[in-house]
Amino acid sequence: MQTMSRPHLSSASDLAGRNAVVLGLARSGLAAARFLAGAGARVTAYDRRSPDALTDAVDELHGAAVELALGVTRAAAERLLAAADLIVTSPSISSRFPTTDAWLRNALRVAERRGVQVVSEVDLFLRLTDARVLAVTGTKGKTTVTALLGAILERGGIRHLVGGNIGTPLIEHVAELGPRDWAVLELSELQLPTVSRGADLAVYTNITADHLDRHGTVAAYRAVKARLAQLARGPIVINGDDPGCVELAERLFGVGLHRYGLSRGEARVADGWLMVGDARLLPVDDIPLPGEHMLRNVLGAALAAWMIGVAPDRIASAIRDFPGVPHRLETIGAWNGVRWVNDSQATIPDAAIAALRAFAPRPVVLIAGGSDKGLDYGSLADQIALGARAVLLIGETGERVAAAIAARVPVERASSMDEAVTRAAALAKPGDVVLLSPAAASFDMFTDYAARGDAFRRAAIAVNGGAR
Repeated sequence: MQTMSRPHLSSASDLAGRNAVVLGLARSGLAAARFLAGAGARVTAYDRRSPDALTDAVDELHGAAVELALGVTRAAAERLLAAADLIVTSPSISSRFPTTDAWLRNALRVAERRGVQVVSEVDLFLRLTDARVLAVTGTKGKTTVTALLGAILERGGIRHLVGGNIGTPLIEHVAELGPRDWAVLELSELQLPTVSRGADLAVYTNITADHLDRHGTVAAYRAVKARLAQLARGPIVINGDDPGCVELAERLFGVGLHRYGLSRGEARVADGWLMVGDARLLPVDDIPLPGEHMLRNVLGAALAAWMIGVAPDRIASAIRDFPGVPHRLETIGAWNGVRWVNDSQATIPDAAIAALRAFAPRPVVLIAGGSDKGLDYGSLADQIALGARAVLLIGETGERVAAAIAARVPVERASSMDEAVTRAAALAKPGDVVLLSPAAASFDMFTDYAARGDAFRRAAIAVNGGAR
């Protein structure tokens, strides 16, 4: 088949007349479809879900010149892709991901061999924006760092927008940012494989192991994470306390590396103060986010903001006022001397371990479990044995976690979040923390981690007699 000869995308004018197919009508797909139609492309939006399941999405496209292919047959979808000269995918759809349907992987490979440009919404933005890019990635902590950076830049009076894996898809705002402005992007392992432009400043929170169902091996997962550094157009900020970040730094040459850590680095803790360079920002006790892992997140954001010119006093002020991000060690309330904390975004064992450590030595009644990503639960079980009063297990991984804990801590199984919360309320004592930190994905019982956290919040408020 003839190879496509369309020019490389470098401006919105290059989209006029393109035959574009958008795969997936979630938030980023909707934004991409509207933008492409507005730029003069011929746009078809495909989603395997039926129109009845996508009424809200269809309403959001009202008035846009977008043809809909919702719930169509596989053959019809294959014909759409065969005719496309630009394909914009949902982050979870890739010719390289075994979690993508086999027929769709094959159709995307055929398109790529024809020379079709296959991009994500965030990569489309990166190709077209004139803004400077501050990108954040890591296994855990990247949402907190990205959101905190947005708050610091706002306090510092620096024009910016926050997007990527967090906030608003930026493609519809590409014209709002000029060359002196900043696009602050959270980039996940789903988005990094298609990124074609590096960041002007890149921040790494940590690199451990996750999503082995998608990438197969820890090495393959880390290779995806390394892509941001390999494409870097400017300095790279790394967590000097994290072995994965240190290992990545050892393989980087010709780039400016800047480190942060609890006791050493350009951002660090000294004599109870958070320091950046020689500047004292604020006492550690003034930081509202709990736990050493959150302190490292704050250090990373502070160093990045300082490097792009935010004054130390503005950095300190924004950190003091930062409430945190929902579903990440989010305090729901306190009833009868028991603190209830939603950490639903803890989808791997390392994140749940960090959450347990954040509340030590207070006893914890832990709610954990979810869909299995092929990760090891031995270290989590050891941490549970050190500080948990009891564990309520839900979801597919419940038996694996229970087996790892053995008889060291009382363990109960629950068939629903409501049941787990009811039992946690009965087991907790004044001074305890009831902590939802699942150490697993949510898809066995919920649409996503946010839905799981919302269910925990509703149940906690209900079982305790109202919000507080």
